[in-house]
Amino acid sequence: YLEYIEKMEEMNLNIASEYLIIAAELIEMKSNMLLPKPKLTEEEEYEEDPKEKLIKRLLEYQKYKEMSGIFKNMEDDRKNFFSKEPSNLKEYEIEVIPKLPEDLSLTDLLSAFEKFLKRKEYEKPLNTKITKKEYSVSDRCIEIKKIIKKSKKIDFFELFEEISREYVVVTFLSILDLARKHEIIIKQDKNFNQILIYDKDVEQKI
Repeated sequence: YLEYIEKMEEMNLNIASEYLIIAAELIEMKSNMLLPKPKLTEEEEYEEDPKEKLIKRLLEYQKYKEMSGIFKNMEDDRKNFFSKEPSNLKEYEIEVIPKLPEDLSLTDLLSAFEKFLKRKEYEKPLNTKITKKEYSVSDRCIEIKKIIKKSKKIDFFELFEEISREYVVVTFLSILDLARKHEIIIKQDKNFNQILIYDKDVEQKI
């Protein structure tokens, strides 16, 4: 091992500190083996065997060497990647918040909807029979469009015929979806006034 280090020195190679530490431990181990062994106390008898200690150190060193090799490969691979400035994707963004009239914000609509639910909760009979029914936004959108086409305009709250949670949520989402697609027009003359929903074609003629 010492001859190996000497050859590295002759070749002007950088010797890692780990090699020198291991060399020192090997010399210490060999010296201890050559010296006469005195009688050991009970505490000294339980000391870790120098050979086992060195083996553990070598295994640990090998583990770190392997990891450093992996990190080096990762660093080399990273050099093959090139970063770029983020692209402007605004033109591809989808408008998810429905565009409501300036005098009627989404907050106003939600506030009115919340008050409506509280009122209906008080009006709900104590004994009710619950029937399970599946609702979808797409189906409810079709129903709402038919209702508005027929009546030309309708009060926002009249669309909530049932009070079941699923029906109410699906209906509200359907109204927002239709508003987002500009298939209906939602209007409110003043705060706290009636909220009306118009068919887009009818509203344009008014």
